[in-house]
Amino acid sequence: MSAATAPRALHAVLGSGPAGTALARELVRRGHAVRLVDRTAGGAAIDGVERYAADVSTADGALRATAGAAVVHHCVNVAYHLQVEVMPRIQTAVLGAVAHTGARLVVLDTLYPYGETGGAVMSEDTPWNATSRKGRMRAELDHRYLTAHREGRARVVLGRSADFVGPGVLNSTLGASVFPGALTGGDVLGMGDLDLPHSYTYIQDVAAGLATLGERPHGDGRVWHLPTAPAVSTREIHTMIEKRVGRPLNVVVLEEPRPFGPFDEQFMAEYAEMFYQHTEPQIMDSSAFERAFGVTPTSLGDALDATLAWYRGWPAGQ
Repeated sequence: MSAATAPRALHAVLGSGPAGTALARELVRRGHAVRLVDRTAGGAAIDGVERYAADVSTADGALRATAGAAVVHHCVNVAYHLQVEVMPRIQTAVLGAVAHTGARLVVLDTLYPYGETGGAVMSEDTPWNATSRKGRMRAELDHRYLTAHREGRARVVLGRSADFVGPGVLNSTLGASVFPGALTGGDVLGMGDLDLPHSYTYIQDVAAGLATLGERPHGDGRVWHLPTAPAVSTREIHTMIEKRVGRPLNVVVLEEPRPFGPFDEQFMAEYAEMFYQHTEPQIMDSSAFERAFGVTPTSLGDALDATLAWYRGWPAGQ
């Protein structure tokens, strides 16, 4: 069979939230066959993407979801209050599936394992000192992923992201609690100390970074920080938004967790242990990834432009 007619390797993307959906589109753009998996196979059709229903917290569901895939991208997330209980079950099922099939596993990860850093810049060499429940859980999962790779049971790579920003991103501190109010003159959320630098990773850079890890196996067996623009303060981000919308923002500052906009009482009660992210600088360094893979993160200005354009049409089916 010639290269021109050889079947394309299948990439299975687990999770159809903002990251999984953006990744599925990016993989199609790069010419890959793509299966996008969630519990219902709902959502709008995406050209070139097969939607597939499976519960990947079960061994059978994970096996079915990943069958025939050369690369599996784990972008599954669950409701915040269920993470400590459910995320380990998903890991067990997904690791078991890729160990059985031999597929490479690319895991979308967070900065939670580092815990409080006192504002130190976070690189891949930063110690994992989380003390929160969710941070300790994420650190334990990551140890298990890397141990599975080291012991030859699976081929795994982890891509860590800061807080998301971008089209389709709602449940972020730079999401639906900010942009609708900015566009309409309503309230805009600010958490903690607005003058502290805080990294945000553009959702398209998350997708491009994960796709690159899926294509480049020489990066396996370690953690990478996905491409992220240099951190600026939340106040500076607000100023950038004001210039784009042509009006001052009506910022409501939460100095401690309480319900606001899309963040209800249950979410904020769970988020309280993570509120340190808004009382000390959150600065993520992605230079190792940028050097190794020859990428440049999207500028924050361009990311804000694309995000505002998307929110102008939200929720009208975009």
